[in-house]
This record gives sequence, C-alpha cells and structure tokens, in this order.
Amino acid sequence: MPLRNLLKIESMILRKVKSKLETLLLKGKPVSDSIRSGLEPRVKSLNEDGIIPQLAAIIIGDDPASQVYVRNKSRAFDKLNCKSHTYQLEADSNEQDVLALIDKLNHDEEVHGILIQLPLPEHLDSKTILHAVSPEKDIDGFHPENLGLLLEGNPNFIPCTPHGVLEILKYYDIQVSGQHAVIVGRSNIVGKPIFALLAQKFEMGNATVTICHTGTKDLTAHTKQADIIIAAAGSPGMITGDMIKNGVDIIDVGINRVEDDSEKGYKLVGDVNTESVMGIANSVTPVPGGVGPMTITMLLSNTVMSAEKSRKTIANVSAL
Repeated sequence: MPLRNLLKIESMILRKVKSKLETLLLKGKPVSDSIRSGLEPRVKSLNEDGIIPQLAAIIIGDDPASQVYVRNKSRAFDKLNCKSHTYQLEADSNEQDVLALIDKLNHDEEVHGILIQLPLPEHLDSKTILHAVSPEKDIDGFHPENLGLLLEGNPNFIPCTPHGVLEILKYYDIQVSGQHAVIVGRSNIVGKPIFALLAQKFEMGNATVTICHTGTKDLTAHTKQADIIIAAAGSPGMITGDMIKNGVDIIDVGINRVEDDSEKGYKLVGDVNTESVMGIANSVTPVPGGVGPMTITMLLSNTVMSAEKSRKTIANVSAL
C-alpha cells in the first residue's frame, strides 16, 4: 500500500481516537472544599489560644473586579471564623499615605496577612508598594525575600494562584514529575512562580518546564509538545484545539471579560477556547469555576499559616 494511503489511514485513526476522548472538567470547588475542611481544626486550635487569623486587604481605587474579589474573600474568611478587614483608599491616594498604612499594619500584632489588591492606579509604583509589606505578612508571596525562598525550594508563602494550580493537579492525581509542562505567560503573579514550582524537585514538581510569552515565535510548536499546559496570558481563547496534542491536561488561569448580549453585558472566559479542546484534551479547568475558587482558599491557607507562625513566636518569647 502506498505510503500516502497509510498516512491517511493513520490520520483517520487518530481523529477517531480524539473524538472518543472524554475530557474531564477539573472543577475547583471540590478541591477548595477539601482544603477548607482541613483548615477548620487549625483555626479552631488558634481560636482556643485567643488568636483569630486576620487579613488586612488594601484596595486603592474602585476597580469592579477587585471589589467583587474582596467581597468574596470577606465571606470566605467569615465562614471559617477568620477576620478580614478592607482598607478602601481613594484612587488618587499618594504613595506616602499608602506606605504609612502598610507600615502600621506591619506592626499590628493582630494582623497576620496583608493583601495589596492589584492592579494599582498608574501613578503608584507597584514594586515599591508590594516590597513595603513585611515578608512575614506577605501572604501573596510577592515580596523579593519570599520569591527568593521559592526559587531556593524553601518557600515561606507560595503565591495563591500558583499554589491553587498545584492543589488542583494534586487533587485530580495528574502526574507532573517527568512531564513536559508549557506555561503560557510570564507574569510575576502567576507565570514565573508556577515555573519555579513545577521545576522544583518535590512531589508536585520535577517537570521539564517551558515558559512562553510575547517573544515566543511559534507558540503552537511548543504547546503541541506539552503534557501539561498552564494558560496564564490574559488573552481570551488564545489556546485552541488545533494547538494541543491528544491527552494533554490544561489548567486555564485566565479570566477575561468579553462583551456579549446578556443582561450583564459581558461573560467570563478563560485563555483557552474550552469548546475546541473538548474531546482532545484529557482534562481542562472551566472558566469560571476552575482556578478561581482556589485563589481565595489559598489566601485563607496562607493567612492561617501566618497566624500559626505568630503563635509559635509568641510561645518562644514567653518561654524566655
């Protein structure tokens, strides 16, 4: 039989295999619920010692998405008997006032975590603001000291969204070690920390990691080689079914507002064209409902861990 005919038959078989693949939706809620259940006895233990894990969130301006996130965060903290206080500052607040508030919170022993809600107004330097947060209260893991510890493989606080991605992979028993993971996006918030985590030699790491960005010449050439794709570029539907190989696991970190004819006037979509990857990918996180629920849960987890460290410090001082 001519080689061309053999190739056609092979192509037909592959398409048939792809069409039969049942893509699993990696929903974040069961993962989040499991982690929060594990936090409950830890919070109860802290409460019994008179400690209530407390987060201070600073919002500058009136970004709608930030307001929604902070409201959801407050509800989550209340349910777990933790405190969350929001400091709402005007959009034209000057840097000195913001830094003064951060310094006050750094020295407040009842505050265990400080969250700077991004994005910041353009006139404020995000590095200056984020670096002003004490590393011991930097529950977002953005301080240079905490990022350095992460790269060293000895993290203090793991950034919330990357940590949530790892927990999803772990919960759904997706193999990471030895796999080729391709990250699309190199932000300091998601892309770079996930790169550091997946490359580490530990249970949910030890992968061969490629990071793609706006300078990558042929994105598809990389994504087609991936066993795991982490889409975190902030570009609606950029990863499509013709860019992936059969059986890949996809984590869609993107969350984008796209205008539509609904009553709200928009819908939320990820960086992955989910419909086009169904039947090809082994699994994919939905948007919304995938990584989103994990971010607040990991924020809770980091705040509780910070409170536990504070209790230990108090106990050590008392023992002197």
